Amino acid sequence: MNPLWLSHFTATSSIGHGLQQTLNALRGQRGGLAPCAFDTVDLPTFVGEVAGVDAVALPAALAAFDSRNNRLALLGLMQDGFAEAVAAASQKYGAHRIGVFIGTSTSAILQTELAYRRLDPATGAFPPDFSYRTTHNTFSVADFTRQVLALAGPAGVVSSACSSSAKVFASARRMMAAGLIDAAVVGGVDSLCLTTLYGFNSLGLISTQACRPFDVERDGISIGEAAAFALLEPVPHRLDEDAVLLLGIGESSDAHHMSSPHPEGLGARMAMQEALATAGLDAAEIDYINLHGTATPSNDAAETRAVAALFGSATLCSSTKGATGHTLGAAGGLEAVICALALQHGLLPAGLNTQQLDPALPLNYLLHNREQAVRRVLSNSFGFGGTNCSLIFGRAG
Repeated sequence: MNPLWLSHFTATSSIGHGLQQTLNALRGQRGGLAPCAFDTVDLPTFVGEVAGVDAVALPAALAAFDSRNNRLALLGLMQDGFAEAVAAASQKYGAHRIGVFIGTSTSAILQTELAYRRLDPATGAFPPDFSYRTTHNTFSVADFTRQVLALAGPAGVVSSACSSSAKVFASARRMMAAGLIDAAVVGGVDSLCLTTLYGFNSLGLISTQACRPFDVERDGISIGEAAAFALLEPVPHRLDEDAVLLLGIGESSDAHHMSSPHPEGLGARMAMQEALATAGLDAAEIDYINLHGTATPSNDAAETRAVAALFGSATLCSSTKGATGHTLGAAGGLEAVICALALQHGLLPAGLNTQQLDPALPLNYLLHNREQAVRRVLSNSFGFGGTNCSLIFGRAG
């Protein structure tokens, strides 16, 4: 495939608002997980909650979109000059030639949860100010993003669980390759809600402490929230050496089980193989792997088998979910931005909270940060239902 240029990108999560705070937290090996105090949730678990979301005010013209998810999206869009960069691209290409593709898993389901608390006691009807179309509806976040950025091109949402905002890079790339658009805003937004917290708890998948990916005593995930965005453009004739390129994309669906990965990591391996093939690279040319690394016993074991089958045990790798929590539909986008920072700053981030690596998982896992030149990185995002996506990013220089 022809590479694409991430001309601008931004991320907001529990470890920081925008690129500088995110980079500082990664450098300082500071995580954003804390005991859960979200809404009325009464669970002994840790979450990665983004500070300041409730204080965000939507523009009056977009008041119908008001929800935690869209407030988080707006908070993310206003970081790092991202909205201004999109406005400049809109002048260059035309607003109708820029697509918007956003990943989310639950969208603004919290708004529906809150509405249920205010059902009419006589009729059971939802409160009159509740709008499913502009909140809980998964398309809401793409529609909201498009309107905030004053874009008029194609827009869509991918909701394929935890691979959602990795797969949007593939959606945008296909649209651009077909000549339907010239550029695209891609990303992911997922926010805390009761459904995911109690739902994952019912599956026995959440940890009572900050998650410990690949640790011998790992026992589950920590749920987080995030908003991450990137502007994809064709590669110009001249590029700064620190420019970040999307080099390869791999997608697969093994459909092994609704909530458990294939035990040998079949779909994960297929996605990584396709990403390498589309990038025209060998496994030895990848300097770092940002693992999906959720910290559940089965997920980490399956991913290890898939990685070992292709890369052996030498390639440096880590999971950044020990810092941010698992941001579900936003994880692919958030970790794509972390990979971009790794390329630009030569920083391979440590996997936080992991104390003793599981000897049954033979990976070259980073327990401490490493600073070195990085040319190409791979980012894994694997979701429920066996939907998998791997992305390869490279530094132009």
